[in-house]
Amino acid sequence: MAALDGQTVLITGASRGIGAAAARSFAAAGAQVALVARSGTEIGALADEIGPAARAYACDVSDFAALAAAVQQAESDLGPVGVLVNNAGVISPIGRIAEIDPAAWARVIDINLTGVFNGMRAVLPGMVARGGGTILTVSSGAAHNPLEGWSHYCASKAGAAMLTRTLDLEYRAAGIRAMGLSPGTVATEMQVEIKASGLNPVSQLDFSVHIPADWPARALVWMCSEDAAEFTGTEISLRDEAIRRRVGLI
Repeated sequence: MAALDGQTVLITGASRGIGAAAARSFAAAGAQVALVARSGTEIGALADEIGPAARAYACDVSDFAALAAAVQQAESDLGPVGVLVNNAGVISPIGRIAEIDPAAWARVIDINLTGVFNGMRAVLPGMVARGGGTILTVSSGAAHNPLEGWSHYCASKAGAAMLTRTLDLEYRAAGIRAMGLSPGTVATEMQVEIKASGLNPVSQLDFSVHIPADWPARALVWMCSEDAAEFTGTEISLRDEAIRRRVGLI
């Protein structure tokens, strides 16, 4: 697995779901974890659970100044950020294009797409100056396939996938490893919101078919290893059985 001892890993959207599971997995792999989310109470409790290797920084990823300040404080507290996990994302409110509130639609774009750019922008100068780093972004099958009621989510995830490819184009030569992870459907609170909407086939899935959050968390740790180096600049899908085997999930 990845040589993460002593590395600082910054995870956005770390208060629950994949982000919280990733925090636990990276800490278990020897990393120091900087937890970023809007809910200071939740990430504070998670940091307490993990112990001295974790710190919490409450901020909104759509606010570049706030996120940049969180990165600066995390580096002061824990050391240079060697891995960024762009995980923060929302899907509500779900609704068709002619019916959804424009401000609510734009808010999803601000978090899911601009938030990803803000994370990249905040850590890149330091990573490049130090000769490299890893930037992982949680993607979705929705980045590549339209789904009813998810125009904001599909558009933002498609944009984030293209950001990963552009990041690879611009900075691979500077030692940056950029990758996306499409986890499939995961048993998180987001699936509860999707189920309640009743729109599109995903809302009709039984909760038992969703994978546990620790599967993508373990995949993110694996993506920092040399075994995953061949996937730099691409998006990995956890629906791929061969990938699940390499990660050690099956």
